[in-house]
Amino acid sequence: MRHFLNLADAGGDAVAAMIADALDRKAARTGWPKARPDADRPLSDHVLAMVFEKNSTRTRASFDIAIRQLGGVPMILDAGTTQLGRGETIADTARVLSRYADAIMIRTDDHAKAEELAEYASVPVINGLTDLSHPCQIVADLLTIVENGKALPGLELAWLGDGNNVLASLIEAAGLFGFNVRAGVPQGYEPDANFVAAARAKGVRIDIVRDAREAVAGADLVVTDTWVSMGQDHAHNKVAAMAPFQVDERLMAGAKDDAVFLHCLPAHRGEEVVDAVIDGAQSRVWDEAENRVHAQKSILLWALGKL
Repeated sequence: MRHFLNLADAGGDAVAAMIADALDRKAARTGWPKARPDADRPLSDHVLAMVFEKNSTRTRASFDIAIRQLGGVPMILDAGTTQLGRGETIADTARVLSRYADAIMIRTDDHAKAEELAEYASVPVINGLTDLSHPCQIVADLLTIVENGKALPGLELAWLGDGNNVLASLIEAAGLFGFNVRAGVPQGYEPDANFVAAARAKGVRIDIVRDAREAVAGADLVVTDTWVSMGQDHAHNKVAAMAPFQVDERLMAGAKDDAVFLHCLPAHRGEEVVDAVIDGAQSRVWDEAENRVHAQKSILLWALGKL
């Protein structure tokens, strides 16, 4: 059973294969209408169940169009309109959805829910986002980096802001592909220690710094995310702590001249990033958002044993 709860579930070779497949499929669709299935329809007659316990724009839209382009059918379930939020156990949900669908994607708050779903499902389970990690986003990010002609081994990545689930998966990717991360985060907002230790054990450099300029110095890639995620408390205090890590033009100037800016969206403009950066010449944010579709397609193919 090929579950995809974290990048390490697949491993570096499989993620590299996903990126290569996504590049090929994206190129093959140049100029096509968005709803036209890929020529080979590799997931014809397959159903993807998508479970949403957290609101979503890109994950919902990208997985929906991804399964359609692969020739399959999406089935969307929201906590507010199903038994998911009414006391049914995760195990029972897993057993039932396994009878209806060929794969399950879940977007939820607690990573333990995704793990329990995978434990009891008899079909592949994909982590569309949890509080711990966001592997699907990072496959899209890696695809965007490669598209921009940057080799992953030896890459210098700068992160600014919260040590959240996106940073955890970027650090995991660093260990798999041999690039370094300098995370500029305030005291008390460090990334998950287990992800940091696992990446360092693979020989890459994961530096946690308290100064934004130190984080971006000589970076090939500058990445940030919203400072306050859905459902988090104490937003005022957190925003105040994050303020010195805002990505503006002056901060971007400290990275390499050809550095690329990424943000997984949604962006709180004027907080973690200013308009001049996210809309500027170094930003690849909209390519990154589009690449969620292409990355998701290859993740689905891998999970279903077709890649």
